[in-house]
Amino acid sequence: MSLLIKSLLGAITVVIIDFLAKTKYFYIAGLAPLFPTFAIIAHYIVGKEHNTSDLQKTVLFGICALIPYFIYLLSVYILCTKLSLIHTIIISTVAWVLTAIVLLLLWK
Repeated sequence: MSLLIKSLLGAITVVIIDFLAKTKYFYIAGLAPLFPTFAIIAHYIVGKEHNTSDLQKTVLFGICALIPYFIYLLSVYILCTKLSLIHTIIISTVAWVLTAIVLLLLWK
């Protein structure tokens, strides 16, 4: 049942993004993925299974995880006028993955 609820939250988020992207307020679709749907789930699970110190470490790592997301957004912003949409998203995703790997290596 827990997995079903988590899946439903993710599906609702996707529907909201799709709806917003089709309106004259399409730019709000960029805010919707930042609603902490999955962070809420992660923090609840970590908070239930671990102590508050571990929850704080999880939150701190989440703050640092904004760096790869920033790199992704910056890449899309710069590349979207120079490359096709597909190439922009692929390269930006690779930039996110590489930045995330660096973050993981530095975190240890």
